[in-house]
Amino acid sequence: MKHIFLAFIFCVALFQWLNPLSVLAEDSLSNAFINHQRNIQVSGYGTVIKILSDDNTGFRHQRFILKLLSGQTILIAHNIDLAPKINGISKGDNIQFYGQYEWNNKGGVVHWTHKDPNNRHEHGWLKHNGRIYQ
Repeated sequence: MKHIFLAFIFCVALFQWLNPLSVLAEDSLSNAFINHQRNIQVSGYGTVIKILSDDNTGFRHQRFILKLLSGQTILIAHNIDLAPKINGISKGDNIQFYGQYEWNNKGGVVHWTHKDPNNRHEHGWLKHNGRIYQ
């Protein structure tokens, strides 16, 4: 009985981790990369593999690279003049995101991960350790 319960818990955890929406988001990002798309809203989930220094030219951006389940890597450029910076982010952390995708040959960039103060652009966000940053 104990093994059945543990198997059930494992299946629930696996479904949470690999739910159908995550798979659709992965397909959307893979297609955007393959087709060199720009200016499209995407959502996804990845693991931090590298934390880059903040870009302090013009609007300041917190930057880090995520590795998606598909193996694709993506740069997150999070505007920290318009949204709170994610403090305590570390390599290996999991991040969910919603923002605008821009193709590049390294996997792409996601930006607009914040609210638009002028309400002319769809609001984006990042989620880290249960907290939403926008």
